[in-house]
Amino acid sequence: MTGEATEVFGPIKVVLADANVLYSRVLRDCLVYAADEGVIAIRWSRAILTEAVEPLQANNLRFDDGQADLLIRLFNAAYPHAEVRPTATARRKVNKLEMPDEDDRHVLAAAVSARAEVLCTNNVKDFPPDAMASVGIELLTPDVLLSRLVTMHPSGVRDAHRTTVASLIGATDESTIAALRRVKATQTADLMEALLKKS
Repeated sequence: MTGEATEVFGPIKVVLADANVLYSRVLRDCLVYAADEGVIAIRWSRAILTEAVEPLQANNLRFDDGQADLLIRLFNAAYPHAEVRPTATARRKVNKLEMPDEDDRHVLAAAVSARAEVLCTNNVKDFPPDAMASVGIELLTPDVLLSRLVTMHPSGVRDAHRTTVASLIGATDESTIAALRRVKATQTADLMEALLKKS
């Protein structure tokens, strides 16, 4: 290959993915396949997975509780080390913090319990800087996280992208990059497009 991007290796980051990230197929695939490549270690909680599948039930009358439970079990079977149970200590720590939405405390408690270095979410306004600094976890949108991974681990992320494309019938490099743009991961899309042209 010519024009190969330089790989910048660093410690694997433990990433807690929020429900709004896991609900998006393209974002979810990018993250879990990056985990398969050893670029990150992915984490979630049962409550987060439940929130991620709720829109599927709301938008599809045939997607019932049994199918939702099956999907969650399939997630955890594929990634047996991903699910974390928020500890009582983590809950107490998070309960002391000022947060605008009480419903997001379980997400931060899961991140603390997972010893995550990154909390990946689109709801950045619900996790104030003071709260995140208090628990020592970096708050990143999917676009910022993925674009950083493309820059630091180009070959691993390129392989993850190829798996993402191969896992969906009819998908192409172009359609997958377009899907990233639709979910506002525009910086990631630009970087991936440039990376693939160098391959």
